[in-house]
Amino acid sequence: MKVTRSSEKLKVSNIAGVVLKPDSPEIKKEFLEIKKCLKNHGIEVFLEKCSATMIGEEGLSLDELCEKVDFLVSVGGDGTLLSVVRKSFNYNIPVLGIHMGTLGFLTDIIYEEFPNFLRDFKSDNYRIDNRMLVECCVNDKCFVAFNDIVISRKTVSSMITIKAKIDGNSFNSYYGDGVIISTPTGSTAYNLSVGGPVVYPLTEAFIITPVAPHSLTQRPLVMPADIVIEFKITDEQGAVLLIDGQDTYEVENNAVIKVTIAQNKAKLIHRTKRNFFEVLNEKLGWGN
Repeated sequence: MKVTRSSEKLKVSNIAGVVLKPDSPEIKKEFLEIKKCLKNHGIEVFLEKCSATMIGEEGLSLDELCEKVDFLVSVGGDGTLLSVVRKSFNYNIPVLGIHMGTLGFLTDIIYEEFPNFLRDFKSDNYRIDNRMLVECCVNDKCFVAFNDIVISRKTVSSMITIKAKIDGNSFNSYYGDGVIISTPTGSTAYNLSVGGPVVYPLTEAFIITPVAPHSLTQRPLVMPADIVIEFKITDEQGAVLLIDGQDTYEVENNAVIKVTIAQNKAKLIHRTKRNFFEVLNEKLGWGN
């Protein structure tokens, strides 16, 4: 398995685009403080349009924002950051996550610590992690996921059969509630809750985890990222495709879902001292 490390820095960090957690107008006060802090360090600030409307400000569409700024700032939680990364995927722009609460798996910079981090940021004392994303295509439609793609049954009362191929060769037939195709970043999300392995987030690999399989011999698999995985739905009712737990699409019987590594990486701006294993200890209570 391949691990991608980077010494990359932003060539320019003069313009920031901010996206706020949806349906949270109460964070306007925090946004204004973040904006003030950025401006105090010579960074011009633009707000995404939906976020701006929510708090009574003016803003730009996300596409306009991505074309204008040097980096993006996600203010909210891991879900907000997931959405920002996916929607800005084609622009390959680094994203800084500010967490409005406790430490997150993806957003390690807590709001109260942002002024201190920004001083480090302007001194190039930070790092950019390049995280793998997956792309899935079905019926000429393609979707990008940061955490995972879930192929799930349509109804609670029945199970689903999913036939799988790797590089054109049959390797399994899943029968149960569904299958999760996770990135290493997503290994600590839905994958973890159904017994899948935790994989170091800078690894390039697929994690294939069955959900409530009928056969106990069906186990999670960690596979290299340079393969092509195909899943064929063999259920009259079809299936449901869930992208990062945020977007849902219905898939017909006999449809083939093709999964590959995405061309671009997610670029996350982190503290230099961020340690994945410390995050696991805090979030999962390891070592307690």
